[in-house]
Amino acid sequence: MSNTIKAHELPSLVGQETEPSSWFEVTQERVNRFADATNDHQFIHIDEEKAAQTPFGGTIAHGFLTLSLVPFLTAEKATQVEGVEMGINYGSDRVRFLQPVPVGSRIRARQVLREAVEKKPGQWLTRTTVTIEIEDQERPALIAEFIAMLIVR
Repeated sequence: MSNTIKAHELPSLVGQETEPSSWFEVTQERVNRFADATNDHQFIHIDEEKAAQTPFGGTIAHGFLTLSLVPFLTAEKATQVEGVEMGINYGSDRVRFLQPVPVGSRIRARQVLREAVEKKPGQWLTRTTVTIEIEDQERPALIAEFIAMLIVR
């Protein structure tokens, strides 16, 4: 199957899972930068010595850091739609953080298109379920439904 389609073909992809993204390492440096950007300096994210004394055994990524990586991770394997002028983040539903992401671990995204509806000519509303997996872990880090509006010329 081609990785580029016409907008009117979007509904034919509903229910299909794309190939998983490449693995991406979550580093302490990235976690620290996210802590600085969001002013969330809770010790479990940035203090390696203190975090080592917790049940997690070390620092963990912020849940919202993992969530914020979704657009980057899903873009790699997303089906391209011809003529898209822009994609607009329309929101998310059912965001669930199921397991913390230990710093130094690798994550990847799996995605399934759940809905594709043309709301107005050239405006496609899509709903995609995204699962963020942690390498060598059975339980995912998060599952969420993302809503986007594609503006197609």
